[in-house]
Amino acid sequence: MSPRSKLYTSPPVAPMADAENRLRHVFVRDLVLHARIGVYDHEKVGHQRIRLNLDLSVRESAGDLGDRLENVVCYETVLNRVRALALEGHVNLVETLAERIADACLEDSRVRRAQVRVEKLDVFPDAESVGVTIERLNPFG
Repeated sequence: MSPRSKLYTSPPVAPMADAENRLRHVFVRDLVLHARIGVYDHEKVGHQRIRLNLDLSVRESAGDLGDRLENVVCYETVLNRVRALALEGHVNLVETLAERIADACLEDSRVRRAQVRVEKLDVFPDAESVGVTIERLNPFG
């Protein structure tokens, strides 16, 4: 990755963790996978590199966490779910993959907001990446 790319690859800055509303942020940065994605014939016959970034606004527990993993939204669980979604089969649009990832993250009622960025890395020789960033809210959170 070029030094320049570090300046431009991070997702938009998410709202800060919010003590008043008891929000924290769980994130995954710069996860690079090989996925079957794209609408063109040449994209349907193989894998291409994508980069995923997530920021989840998570409602904190009112009580003590007890230093126990089951009392938080575990980033490893999130990461494993995202990997599975990205690798489960061909998808035409980065937008579709982003929506599926956001939906999966919002299944946990503690997740209030999911910001998902999906980038295709090797599409144009003169661009580091192309893609989409979406933000979705939990209607039940």
